[in-house]
Amino acid sequence: MKMTIFKTMAFVALATTALSCSNDEMISDVQTQPHSETSKQALKTQTYKLRFGIVNLDGTKSLSGNYDVGSFLAENTATGEVYDTYYTGGFQSLPAYNEGIPAGTYTFSAMQGQGGWAGYGSVTGTVSDAQVDADGYITVYIPMTWAE
Repeated sequence: MKMTIFKTMAFVALATTALSCSNDEMISDVQTQPHSETSKQALKTQTYKLRFGIVNLDGTKSLSGNYDVGSFLAENTATGEVYDTYYTGGFQSLPAYNEGIPAGTYTFSAMQGQGGWAGYGSVTGTVSDAQVDADGYITVYIPMTWAE
């Protein structure tokens, strides 16, 4: 039994020593490799800040108050990538924010909240420099389609 424990300990020590050794040449080679064009482009990609509001059933736009919204969504129509504002899955206070959205065309919508007391439609729009307001946000209003 003592011999098995000794062999196990010796193996672990040897393995740890072998794995912890480093080679400076390998590290510097990795650090000096040029980035691919894709990663260079990703570093240059500008992103935008979105601010979400609601168009109420009477047509008024609201950027304040609490609404039965699970999450606001922005789905890129070209890539299918979805960005959301998921906080708690229940009520959200307006305005809701989402930062880091790349330029493109998106379908914006809102998920029904925890209470199920309201439903929402969607709008399609473009995220670009032209839509940025004086506050530095692109404001998107999601239409409420029904409410109890």
